[in-house]
Amino acid sequence: MDLKNIQNEWFSQFAQPLIIAGPCSAESESQMLETAERIRKSEARVSVFRAGIWKPRTKPNGFEGVGVIGLSWLKKVKEDFGFQTATEVANMHHVQAAIDADVDVLWIGARTTVNPFAVQEIANALSGTRKPVLVKNPVNPDLALWIGALERLANAGITNLAAIHRGFSTYRKTNYRNVPNWQIALDFKNQYPDIPLIVDPSHICGNRTGLEAVAQEALNVGYEGVMIETHCNPDAAWSDASQQITPEVLAELLRNLQVRNNDAPVFDEELERYRTLISELDYQLIDLLSQRMNVSAQIGKLKTDHNVTIFQPERWKIITEYAVRKAEETGMSADFIERIFKTIHEQSVDVQNNIMRTR
Repeated sequence: MDLKNIQNEWFSQFAQPLIIAGPCSAESESQMLETAERIRKSEARVSVFRAGIWKPRTKPNGFEGVGVIGLSWLKKVKEDFGFQTATEVANMHHVQAAIDADVDVLWIGARTTVNPFAVQEIANALSGTRKPVLVKNPVNPDLALWIGALERLANAGITNLAAIHRGFSTYRKTNYRNVPNWQIALDFKNQYPDIPLIVDPSHICGNRTGLEAVAQEALNVGYEGVMIETHCNPDAAWSDASQQITPEVLAELLRNLQVRNNDAPVFDEELERYRTLISELDYQLIDLLSQRMNVSAQIGKLKTDHNVTIFQPERWKIITEYAVRKAEETGMSADFIERIFKTIHEQSVDVQNNIMRTR
C-alpha cells in the first residue's frame, strides 16, 4: 500500500494537536493510577496515556521494564479514567501481549526502527488488525529508514499510522539529548503530508527546561501531536527522571502552547518552516565555529611551544583564495565570504594571543 494513500481513521477522531502523556516506564500500579488521576484532575487535554512496559537499555543490568504485569495496570488506567492507552513494542511477542491486554496504540521505538527485520516481524504480527501504530524516527539521521519502517507496516495492511519525531543521536556535546535535525522531519512531512507527525520533546531535550520551546516550535511548523513524559514523582522515576514532568506542570505547559490554525494561508506555514530551518542551520554554524575556535586554541598552544609567530601570511593567503574560489563555485558573493573569513581569522588570532599570554 502506498503511504501517500493512507487514510488514518484513528487519528481523525481527536482534536488537534493530539496529546499523549504518561510515565517513561510503568513502575507500579499505584504510580500509574496516581499519574493518570492527576492528569485528569489537572484538566490537561490528554487523549492517550502512555507508559513503557519493556524498556530497551543501552547497557545490561539496568531497569528494562516491569514486563507483562504492567499491561494490566495500563488496562486499569483505561477502565478508571477513560484514556486510550499506548506502549512501545519491539518484537512479535510484545505485540501479541499488548493486543491480548487491549492496549489501544502501539509505538515502535528509535532503536527498533533502525532494524528492518524487527519492523517486519512487528508488521507481520499486526497484519489483519486495525491497531494504530506510531513509528519513532531511527536513532541515526536516516530518513529512508524511517520511511521504510512505515512502508513495511503499510504493506501489512496497517493504515492507522503516524510518525514520532524524537530527535537523533550525535557524538557531539549539544544542548539536546537528541538533536532535532528539523530538516529531516520536515522532509518527511513534505513527502507525506497526510501522515500525522508527533513531536517528542522529552527525548529531544533530555531535560524539563526545553520542553515547551521544542513543542511550540513543532506546532509552529504544522505538527499534529505532542508526546510528553509525565510522572507523579519525576525525581524518583526509575528511568529518564530528568526529562519527566508532573501532571500539573504538563497542564500548565499545554495551556501555554499556541496552536496554529491549519486553515491559515500556506504562506504562514511555509514561512515558519523556513524560519525553523534557518534556526537549525544557525545553531549548526555556531557549533561549527565553536569547534573551529577549539582547534585554533590547540594551534596556539603548538605555536607557543615552538616559539612561532601567530600570523602566518602564506597560510592566510591560502585561506582567502580558497574562500573566494568556493564562493564563486556556490554562486555566493566573494566579498561577503571574504568578510566572514576575515572576522573568523581575527577571532582565531585573538584566541591564540590569549594562549600565548597565559603560557
